[in-house]
Amino acid sequence: MPISPTLSTPHITNLFHPPPVRIEDCPPPANIFLTSPLITPILLPNNTSDARDHCANERTFLSWLRLSIYMAVVSVAIVISFHLKNQPTPLEKRAALPLGVVFWLLSLACLASGLANYMKTVRKYVRREAVVQSGWKTQVVS
Repeated sequence: MPISPTLSTPHITNLFHPPPVRIEDCPPPANIFLTSPLITPILLPNNTSDARDHCANERTFLSWLRLSIYMAVVSVAIVISFHLKNQPTPLEKRAALPLGVVFWLLSLACLASGLANYMKTVRKYVRREAVVQSGWKTQVVS
């Protein structure tokens, strides 16, 4: 918490809306997501096409999040053996839980992958090292 220059104790004036952290005002940290305060906006200078790149990075994360939610919904539907017209067979009932767990784990893997990619790209933006998506994951998909 920031210390007020006139007071010797930390002040809590705006706990839920802390002031943003300006990257150019502080040295580049090893992990931007662990800087104090933890819940605060991060302001990066907008040089060239940085704003567009940040928006693209956020859209990519939201796509991963959407995929993760879809897979979680499919997992729940499989586990409850969702059928509209007739009852599930005994084989479907037996296979529902393992298949549902597999989809749930894939959902968590999608969420973790999207979050890791987002955080890695933001760290590269802070160090001015970010480039257009290239790497083994991009090569596998394309």
